[in-house]
Formats: sequence, structure tokens, C-alpha cells
Amino acid sequence: MLSVIIVNWNTRDLLDACLRSIRQYPPRTNYEVIVVDNASHDGSADMVRERHPWVYLLAETRNHGYAAGNNLGFAVARGDTLLTLNPDTEFEDDSLNLALDIFMRETDYSAMGIRQVGIDGETQRSVRGFPNLLAIAAAVLSLDRWIPSLDTYLLRRFDYTQSQSCPQPMATFTLFRRSALAEIGDPRAPFDADFPIFFNDADLLYRLDQAGHRCWYAAEPWVRHHGGAGTRQVRRSMIWESHHSLIRFWRKHPGTCPHPLALYGAIPAVWFAALIRARGYHAGFRV
Repeated sequence: MLSVIIVNWNTRDLLDACLRSIRQYPPRTNYEVIVVDNASHDGSADMVRERHPWVYLLAETRNHGYAAGNNLGFAVARGDTLLTLNPDTEFEDDSLNLALDIFMRETDYSAMGIRQVGIDGETQRSVRGFPNLLAIAAAVLSLDRWIPSLDTYLLRRFDYTQSQSCPQPMATFTLFRRSALAEIGDPRAPFDADFPIFFNDADLLYRLDQAGHRCWYAAEPWVRHHGGAGTRQVRRSMIWESHHSLIRFWRKHPGTCPHPLALYGAIPAVWFAALIRARGYHAGFRV
């Protein structure tokens, strides 16, 4: 059985289109769709009730964030295969079934992403490496543009036309095997809520990778992705939250820093970057 888990916050019309596309191109296997609505104030929950009564709706009274919201969906999911899907995505052909066929065939892989296409038809850069400190520094300084061996985070040279093993597809569309999630923790709550919005997918896939579970990228199936519909509503707080979460990631996974002293040197630089990008201080995400 496939469980599709969608965490939504104030993207009613996009969510409506996403759900309609699933009904138009449904999986051939048994499936369920779980929508976790994080206390939207745009009528998202009412829309799901009225237009999509076949959906399992969790209408929350507060915004739990993306990670904890996903965990609420995973807690009630019944499938052995689980899909995290953003509400600002749409299927326009049978790619969901194609993705499932590939995932069932690639049994050596425990997670899988697919090609994401923007509204103008461009293939989005949706695969990244793990955010170790040196890789982030190389990306910020643009050294990865000129030295291929340093291109380990943004993966500027990743070929999206070729199916291949990959470190970390964004959770916009990621398939997981429940059996693999059970090996690294509770499959009913696989995401770390200490990463409420950003780097939760990087953290989960890093833990899977460290346990020997690899991830596959499939180039043939694709999904339309509008991109950033939720986070752009609160841009300044999201900038600060992304920088908060990057530091949390380094602290949680010491192996991603070359030396403890390097982390203490990097933290002020990260805070300064957040201050410049957001044009001022913001506390970030708060439940």
C-alpha cells in the first residue's frame, strides 16, 4: 500500500490542484492520501472536506511546522511505501505510477526522488549533497563552480537527464520504504522536529545514508512543482530558520564538520549571512 503524506499551510488552491491530479492519475496500487493542514487561515481544510472527502484530513489547530506535520501524517499512515509530497505539486501524466514501478524495481535503494519541473518547463535543481561545512563554504565562495571536486553540496554538475544514485532529493517528492525507516528510528515519526522547516529531509536522508540505505534519482517520471508557495509567505523568518537549522545540522552530526573549532568559527558567519539576507533579525519559526 502507498501512503501519500501532504503537509499544507495556506496553499488552498495549489493543494486542490494537487489532489485533483492524484485522482486524475491515481496509483494502480492500493493507496491513501493524508493531508496535514497546519492551521491554515485560507480555508484549506474546508476545501479538502468539501471537494476531496476521500482524503484523510488532519486539520490541526496550530502550525506544527513541516517536520512535525509530516510525523503526524506518518503516525496514521498504513502503507509500506510512503511518499512525502508538497501541496504545490501536480501530476500531468502517469509519472506517479512510473515512479512506483521504478522504486519497486530498484530494491537496493530505500528512498527515491524524481525530476521536478517548474511552471516554465525548466528542470529544477532538486538534488543536493549533504551540507557538510566544507561543502557549504565552497558553495558560498563559488569555489565549487571552478573545482569539480568541491561541488559536493549544490551538485551543479548533476545530470538530471540520467537516472542514478544520489545523496539527497528534496522532500517535495520523496518515496521511502517503511522497513528502512524502522532501522533508524520510529517509522511513525521519522522526521526530527528540531528541524521544523529546513534540513529535515537532509537530516533524515543523512541518517538513512549512515545506516547504509541509499537513495535513487529517477529521471523519467516527473512532477510539476510551483515552488516555495508556503515559505515565501513569511520570507524573513524562513531565512533565519534556514540558517538556524544549518547550525543545528552541524551540531547534531559532528562528522559533517572537519574539526570542532571549525564549527565555532562558522557559526558567527552563518548568523551574519542571515542578518544580511533578511535585512535584519528575526526569531525564525515558532510553534
